[in-house]
Amino acid sequence: MRKFAEIEDVLRHVYARPELLELALTHSSWANEHGLGQEHNERQEFLGDAVLELCVSWELFSRFPEAREGDLTRMRARLVSTAGLAGLARELGLDRHLRLGRGEESQGGRSRDTVLSDVLEAVVASVYEDGGFAAASDVVRHIFRSRWPETVDAAPRKDYKTRLQEAMQHDFRERPLYALTGSEGPEHAKIFHVLLTLPDGRQYRAQGPSLKRAEQEAARMALEHDGE
Repeated sequence: MRKFAEIEDVLRHVYARPELLELALTHSSWANEHGLGQEHNERQEFLGDAVLELCVSWELFSRFPEAREGDLTRMRARLVSTAGLAGLARELGLDRHLRLGRGEESQGGRSRDTVLSDVLEAVVASVYEDGGFAAASDVVRHIFRSRWPETVDAAPRKDYKTRLQEAMQHDFRERPLYALTGSEGPEHAKIFHVLLTLPDGRQYRAQGPSLKRAEQEAARMALEHDGE
């Protein structure tokens, strides 16, 4: 039985070189702990970011021949957002197969959106390396099958912080409060932690690769909890 048969099934791609998928699932923390040097997925993340954007752009371009550039850009941004890619990585089960070092594991790396979005990009890159653009395009079209928009959304949707602030002003005549509670990691890959407090006392904790992204994530959690 193939080592990564489960992932091949969900991707609908059988690897001629399965070692490419194994590399895509290897975090730098694992490589460091096991003395593997540069045998981790960071280079694939770089490639996968570009391949994924091209595949998504081509699919949207093909689906919506009358859409304007701004509309296509907004739709693509929603599809390839960090949170969106991380959610898709979880659906595909990549989090279960990700090889993490003990330190990263203990710090919650397996559930961190930035880590999971990166591994999805690396997996897309591994498909591209294994089978070329046609294979990568087929995989992207398949794994996003439930996420492709059905119509062009010409009006940009308000961001989470704006939507939450408007809801709180309407309900309580007060604004939500965001507080930076800490940060961790090296300067080039710092993770920020925030605490969101709503006017009624409810609180939500979130993290992100920037203070702005962390605040947006906290607002998203609050809105989803209320069914907004």
